[in-house]
Amino acid sequence: MIIRPKLHWFRMLLVWRGSVLPQLLPRLGLIFALSVAAIFMHDHMRHYPIGLGTPPFALVGIALAVFLGFRNSASYDRWWEGRKLWGSLLNTSRALAQQVLSLPQPRDPGQSRRFLSALGALAHALRHQLRGTDALTDLALRLPSDLHARVAAATYRPALILLSLGEWVAERRREGAIDGYAMLAIQHNLNVLSDVIGGCERIAATPLPFSYSVMIHRTVYLFCVLLPFGLVDGAGLLTPLFALLVAYAFMALEAIAAQIEDPFGLEENDLALNAMCATLEAALHDMAADPAFPPAPFAAHDSSRKFIVD
Repeated sequence: MIIRPKLHWFRMLLVWRGSVLPQLLPRLGLIFALSVAAIFMHDHMRHYPIGLGTPPFALVGIALAVFLGFRNSASYDRWWEGRKLWGSLLNTSRALAQQVLSLPQPRDPGQSRRFLSALGALAHALRHQLRGTDALTDLALRLPSDLHARVAAATYRPALILLSLGEWVAERRREGAIDGYAMLAIQHNLNVLSDVIGGCERIAATPLPFSYSVMIHRTVYLFCVLLPFGLVDGAGLLTPLFALLVAYAFMALEAIAAQIEDPFGLEENDLALNAMCATLEAALHDMAADPAFPPAPFAAHDSSRKFIVD
């Protein structure tokens, strides 16, 4: 994900990284070529009525703009819901750390460290599951060997780490380190984490209906391909300019909607999951104030890292 400070209006015109323009350039080149062809045919083939006129495009363009608005709204709702779920993950994890670190009974630092390490590992396991990448390297840095072996053999690794957190709480209850009220409070937050995992899995496993997306995609590109032949009668030599402006607007809206439909992916406008995992671990480290609990190393060269400040 790219996060920038507020840019001057002129610099905003020249922004390249993070926009969809690079991936649209070949398609816009095709529209430019068709515009030139429309001008040539209009000027040299007057016996052939190449101009389609603008009224049909005005009607179709209005309807298409409405459809694209709904498409972008649906995609942004998915992106924002994913961000709220990950915000809940961070907040609930910090609340759990506060509860564990302020137990009413004397606590074993090693046991608390194990719980906090598993909390950080849970976020990384969920990140990798949503992106379809291998989590074992990250988890090996954060989990004890026995738990890592259990998690490595599992299919749904975040759920298994969450189970281990519940087992930790039950064990502390049997030892008398946690009373019944504290156990209920901690269990409530564990249930919130379970809801977060389920919500993220629902978004990742349930894309927008394909037939809906492909219908809009086909209509956008058919509209943009025919547009130069509708503008050539009125725009003349300026046909490429107006055709490119309209095509860029429609194609960019469709491309942005497709990009943020999966908020957990690796595109530059997807959620900064790596950075949120690192933020959580830094917070856990500060709360633990334990020299034996350093934050796990974060691979700055990780190719999946998309949180960029420039």
